[in-house]
Amino acid sequence: MKFGATFAVLSSLLSTALAVSFIVPGAVWTDTSGAKILAHGGHVIQVGSTFYWLGYGAAAGVIPNIYQSTDLMNWSHIGFATNQVSGMYRPKFVSSGGKWYIWGQVNREIVTLVAPGSTPASTAYTLTGSPALLPPDARSFSDMGVFVDDNGASYFLSSADSNNLQINNINAGTPITIGTRVADIGASIEAPGMLKANSTYFLVVSQKTGWSANPDKVYWAPAISGPWSGGTDIAPESTNTYNSQNSAELKITGSSATTYVFLGDIWDSTGSDASNYEWLPITVSTANQTLTLQDHAMWTVNLGTGVVVSSNFVNTTFNAADGIIGGSAFINKRAVHNISPSSNVTFTNVLGNALEKQWVAFEYTVNNRTAGEAHISVNGEPRIMLSALNSRAGHRSTVPVALALKEGPNTITFGVEAIEGGDFTAHLERIQVFDDY
Repeated sequence: MKFGATFAVLSSLLSTALAVSFIVPGAVWTDTSGAKILAHGGHVIQVGSTFYWLGYGAAAGVIPNIYQSTDLMNWSHIGFATNQVSGMYRPKFVSSGGKWYIWGQVNREIVTLVAPGSTPASTAYTLTGSPALLPPDARSFSDMGVFVDDNGASYFLSSADSNNLQINNINAGTPITIGTRVADIGASIEAPGMLKANSTYFLVVSQKTGWSANPDKVYWAPAISGPWSGGTDIAPESTNTYNSQNSAELKITGSSATTYVFLGDIWDSTGSDASNYEWLPITVSTANQTLTLQDHAMWTVNLGTGVVVSSNFVNTTFNAADGIIGGSAFINKRAVHNISPSSNVTFTNVLGNALEKQWVAFEYTVNNRTAGEAHISVNGEPRIMLSALNSRAGHRSTVPVALALKEGPNTITFGVEAIEGGDFTAHLERIQVFDDY
């Protein structure tokens, strides 16, 4: 049984498009119009003070989709990049000769689109050239990435169907083309992304497990041509990269710190538009040749200084023991244990502010995440599964969700539902209601 929520209930809870103050991994992310962002398998670049996010949505026909932002949190939808191609997976931006291009995989070949002007923000990209295979031996491929080195040299990263991860030069000029192969890593890996810290190159990849998440791996080399070593985990192995897959890496250079960001997709079972995003800062150790994801439930980055902020956000905390407890659940110190399908915890006098929409974080654990789900109800509205609002529900202990609270007192009820009568209980510590959205 797959849990979900009707569109009407979800729209009610997420109703208003307001300025976002946090990056919330796993949560439903909407653009400035209030529509869900559809930019999977994509790429984020910075041009001046503006970021551009390129990706695709499944229901729209897998057409490249472009958004823009000046703060990495609030994204306006520019539109679909073209009407000349569909079925383009893993699209990536490439710049050469004053032109902007989009490369993507169509039928396991590379297809090139070119923008009409000098900006990546266009809905009039046109096809150029013919579909191509990977030189030098005409390999087909599935996933792809693009990396630009400090000296401006660009490289094409690809998961070749020969179960090799290969790196090719990108030939500058008009039109842009894929050049000689500079590295060939013999492993069954995909979803490549790359960053460079000091003089060390790091390659982030996923194993080939379809839409199911797995432990993404990190390889490193002193030069882009290799030799490449590693295969270490970027996150604790048991988390399956916090249930996500790498799409690309983003570098933010500030006055106090350089921050690298893992741009991941949390795919559902079919890679549909119900999938969400897992963006997390990366801790880089060039001494140990490792990359490690920083597991934050909510965070932001100061684009001027490059410093990540992940705590001390203004909120009101409601301990679970202070709620109204129904059924067989019981209090243990500040928490409520044994919340079963016949139990719940209700919080009253949860004050909403004039913003109408706020982040509410639920801190809880479950006995078996495959046996059921937690759900909530706001002000007596039909309940909605937390996983419909944040893909981390049941996987991580802190799950922030965006709720449309009315101004003044609100009531929030937390409960659970088992799958076909299975044994499922939750342990609720607290909820936190944040002043900002």
